Amino acid sequence: MDSLTSAFLAFAKQTRVDLVGVAPIERFDEVPADHHPRSIFPETRSVVVLGKRITRGTLRGVEEGTQFDIYGQYGLAWLKDRMLAVATIGLATWLEDQRWEACPIQDLDARIPASGVAVKPGLPAPNVMIDVREAAVRAGLGEIGYCGEVLTPEYGPRQRFQLILTDAPLTATPLLSKAVCDHCGACAKSCPLEAFKGDKDVTLAGKAMGVGAIDYAVCRRCQNGARPNGDHPAGLPDRLAALCVRSCVNHLDQVRGIENALENPFRNRPAWARNAQGEVSLVAGR
Repeated sequence: MDSLTSAFLAFAKQTRVDLVGVAPIERFDEVPADHHPRSIFPETRSVVVLGKRITRGTLRGVEEGTQFDIYGQYGLAWLKDRMLAVATIGLATWLEDQRWEACPIQDLDARIPASGVAVKPGLPAPNVMIDVREAAVRAGLGEIGYCGEVLTPEYGPRQRFQLILTDAPLTATPLLSKAVCDHCGACAKSCPLEAFKGDKDVTLAGKAMGVGAIDYAVCRRCQNGARPNGDHPAGLPDRLAALCVRSCVNHLDQVRGIENALENPFRNRPAWARNAQGEVSLVAGR
């Protein structure tokens, strides 16, 4: 690893960034122009993906069905728009202190449609949105699990990501080789709305993953911890506190499949579940 990358990673650790991965721009070769990093910064050489964990305790109130605002603040709004944003601009500033241009990119869903007109022929219309979750896979931080969310060896599905596009020649992070998801199906089995409609294959930068085929129109009606996309109706719903993903957290904790497994189990009681009619039942077992 070169000295610039080593110093960059050391500074990231010092500022309490939990996850850092570097994807060389070549790992985005198959991405269309309207979602490609070089449509924003043509000289991009490295796409840096930064992650901060969602603490497991942030999900506690949703798991018990008694306090949803804790997750809304510390797991979603404040984590995304304050804590992680401050970390991202801090690392971008560090890179520019080293005389490399650094373009910070927030986590906005790539499904959000363009809101402007192309300024000249051959350019995509603004605003170009990069798929941050796919970028995390391309940067070697994780994989798409069967639940449809990024799973990392450190935290399972419990993190959020932002990006930095830079012309700095940073050392690439290898693609993740170990599997985090064991395709146990706990996410699909726990969904009271039956939003999982089978299997599909996803390949990113040559990494093949088997994931669930999810009907997100059904997820948008979920009353089990999912939330509408806060940035645009076209964006995917936020499912990181939903019953399906919490069941993934519980499974990974039980099998000790993540590095940040805690001392005590996540699910100590049957989980609550609300069906399409609003009726509440319990998901048996742990």
